[in-house]
Amino acid sequence: MSLSSSRFGAALVAGALLLGSAPAFAQQPAAPAAPAPGQAPAGQPGGAPQGPLKVDLIPTQADWTKVCGHDNAANKDICYTTRDFGAQKDQAPVLALAVYDVKGEDVRIVRFLMPVGLMLRPGFRFSIDKGPVTEGAFEICFPNGCFAEAKVKKDVVDAARKGTAMTVVVKNQANAEVVFNVPLAGFGKAFDGPAVDPKVLEEQQKKLAAELQKRAEEERKKLEQQGGGAAPAAPAAPAAPAAPAK
Repeated sequence: MSLSSSRFGAALVAGALLLGSAPAFAQQPAAPAAPAPGQAPAGQPGGAPQGPLKVDLIPTQADWTKVCGHDNAANKDICYTTRDFGAQKDQAPVLALAVYDVKGEDVRIVRFLMPVGLMLRPGFRFSIDKGPVTEGAFEICFPNGCFAEAKVKKDVVDAARKGTAMTVVVKNQANAEVVFNVPLAGFGKAFDGPAVDPKVLEEQQKKLAAELQKRAEEERKKLEQQGGGAAPAAPAAPAAPAAPAK
């Protein structure tokens, strides 16, 4: 199965990493990365506030997306259920969550795409509805995001299927805790349901590209009106995912 994406569509990128499309992501021209919560933007004065800093995330996608396909390299059937989340609907995603189910294996994978500017050690931890805490580690970073994951048993995914919220705890550069509250409404239905049709997925990507293009144009006009100098280039449209290999 081959999935590719630009620097946008964070959740689909999170899925692509496991299924062999990471190099395509790494080679994309990176947009300036949004700093982690509590981190002062580069070149601006002011330190990060001492934590814990709580960030209530909201979905930036209409619904969870379940994608299934065959990983030819591993010769295994893999499904992942994924969604992007942001601090505000009109802003870029802050975090993406993807939960993997590999046919014939007991271990599931919970993967996150997180913002840059976080401390990579000691990693992260998460819990579901104040349940047991699971620890995970960062795997790899790119200029516009870092992947982190935890290998879990079926009971953790079952808790997510029935749960209402996931609490993800990391540390920023000031060694202060950042707590992301991720809503889980609809996850169970999507995880247990059928995979999205590849054509529908392609249409979703086209819609996302159009929205991003519109947003970039709006920002450009604002900068021109404010006399802000050169406007940023419009973002590249996400590449449509290839159909799963038969």
